[in-house]
Amino acid sequence: MLVSSYDQIMVIVSFIVAILASYTALDMAARVRSSKGRAATVWLLGGGFAMGIGVWSMHFIGMLAMNLPIAISYNAALTGLSMVIAVAASVFAMWIVCYGELPPARLCFGSLVMGSGVVAMHYTGMAALMFEPGIVWSWGWVACSVVIALGASGAALWLAFTLRQNRARMTWLRAGAAIIMGVAIAGMHYTGMAAASFPLASHPTHSGVNSNWLAILVMVVTLAILGITLLVSMLDARLQARTSVLASSLAEANRELAQLALHDNLTRLPNRILLEDRLDQAINKASREKSQFALMFIDVDGFKAVNDAFGHHIGDNLLIAITERMNKKMHGHHTLARLGGDEFVLLIEIDDPDDAATVAGALVRAIAVPFEISRYELVVSLSIGIAVFPGDGADERELLFNADAAMYHTKNNGRNGYSFFQPSMNSIAQNQLQLINDLWLALDHQQLRLFYQPKYCAPRGPIIGFEALIRWQHPVRGLLTPEVFLPLAEKTGIIVNMGNWVINEACRQLRVWHLQGHPHWSVAVNLSSLQFEQNNLVETVMAALKQHQIPAELLTLEVTETTAMRDPDESVRILTELTRLGVKASIDDFGTGYSSLLYLKRLPASELKIDRAFVNELRADTEDATIVSAIVALAQSLNLKVVAEGVETEEQQAFLTGLGCNTLQGFLLGRPVPPEQIDALRNYVAAQAPPE
Repeated sequence: MLVSSYDQIMVIVSFIVAILASYTALDMAARVRSSKGRAATVWLLGGGFAMGIGVWSMHFIGMLAMNLPIAISYNAALTGLSMVIAVAASVFAMWIVCYGELPPARLCFGSLVMGSGVVAMHYTGMAALMFEPGIVWSWGWVACSVVIALGASGAALWLAFTLRQNRARMTWLRAGAAIIMGVAIAGMHYTGMAAASFPLASHPTHSGVNSNWLAILVMVVTLAILGITLLVSMLDARLQARTSVLASSLAEANRELAQLALHDNLTRLPNRILLEDRLDQAINKASREKSQFALMFIDVDGFKAVNDAFGHHIGDNLLIAITERMNKKMHGHHTLARLGGDEFVLLIEIDDPDDAATVAGALVRAIAVPFEISRYELVVSLSIGIAVFPGDGADERELLFNADAAMYHTKNNGRNGYSFFQPSMNSIAQNQLQLINDLWLALDHQQLRLFYQPKYCAPRGPIIGFEALIRWQHPVRGLLTPEVFLPLAEKTGIIVNMGNWVINEACRQLRVWHLQGHPHWSVAVNLSSLQFEQNNLVETVMAALKQHQIPAELLTLEVTETTAMRDPDESVRILTELTRLGVKASIDDFGTGYSSLLYLKRLPASELKIDRAFVNELRADTEDATIVSAIVALAQSLNLKVVAEGVETEEQQAFLTGLGCNTLQGFLLGRPVPPEQIDALRNYVAAQAPPE
């Protein structure tokens, strides 16, 4: 037999190629796993090809590392066939580990196919050696190489499957696994080489591929293929990681947007949009299963007073505390939503209407316990209306409407409780809804009217101006006073357009009086809280003054103390801007709110208006007299004029005049009348005046 030896450098190169091919295979498995569709197929075929070329080249480099006393050539066809076998086996191995699970049976089958492919590749490549006579095989070593091939294939498949997740921490694990796999592949090859012996009579054939340049070609091409494949994989991994970060950020942004779109920002409860979706699902489920659920419309009694008195910050904290307390009372499948302001809706599954009564009662009792917010002890209550599906409504709108009607019934019956919907409540709710619809048309149909209550220089005149008071000439219900429709206007937002109309109409009427010979008369207009918060308030006022040629100092804007103190800094800014242009400002209903004297001093108001609540029972020996005296003294110290409204008796008139009130108005002096009756009113009051 010919004695063979091995080139140690070539052997080392073969081990490096085997390890590099193994790492490439593991990395490609991760690429396939993290990709989808056509991209996954491309990575599968590309990775299988790179791995197959690597295994095949390791085999040939190992063969080229063998030195024999004779020159060796290779059959090109068999060499190419061995490469095809290596690539096919590698693609199969990639497919095994990248798709589906890897139970023991599948692992054994994959190991058998891949191991057989590696064995076939090796011995086909050995058959490509061109010399005569042929190789003498040691079948014991051959069997050993087959066992190693099958074992190495199984280990390789299991490692590739285990490490196929594309995570940064897998890098070092893949490197270690690649070394194990590379050593196993090389070990199988050199065991197979040990099974081959070459007779002394062997002599080469001269019609094959020469090994001198084949070694260089195989090494260069293989390293190039594996290097390019790994480089592309690394670049793709980096791009994928960056894309993953961007996708994660986008997903987080989408989650936040969904949270904002479907939940209330303050309480984190579902909003109206999400409630409507849950309610639709509940209706479908209850209709399908012949079950029932309760819809509760919940309103917080006394919340507006807390908000006005202590500010929005305290009000917001109170709403959060109310939400937390209600959530603690909830059990089973339910949705607690906030519609806005102090309105909540509870959707809850029930077996019997008594279940709804139990939950509603628990909520009422829980909220009735005082809240400790900041340094204040706040007391509020709940008014709850309950509608039960299917008896109280067939769809979302009807259920909400009927629950709302039941809630208003609770309010009208003393609040702090709950009521089940009854058909009789519907007429009240329908009337209110109809009134709201009519109110939207009132401006367009010119149904709004202004009545004017005279303001007298104390004690009896002359008339120095008027307060404009709105009325609604309803086509069916007749003349409606503000307490009937202004709360609805505030609730629906119509109050803003209505208030702008009042400013313009009051200025128009004042211009008429000026042309009639009363150039010193002024007019006062009440501003609602919503109108006061409009960004274009100053522009609206100045446009009306300019259009009707009214001097700015003859228009007084009355803002309630509560409205002014809701956002004191903003109130100071708005009123300062208006008064700088000449418009006068009056603090209305003074004494009923919670003014800060610091801000009252900063407000650029020209007068305080004492609320009628202090004037109604005014006598010299009452607490009201003490309060009014203090208000007048405060106003005088701040150089503010004092207007007292609600004067109905001569005793009140005399007392207020004695305190130093500058202006009086009330039923004693003149009721609100339409503009065409002003002359008659003026003449009547003049006739009633005592002779001087």
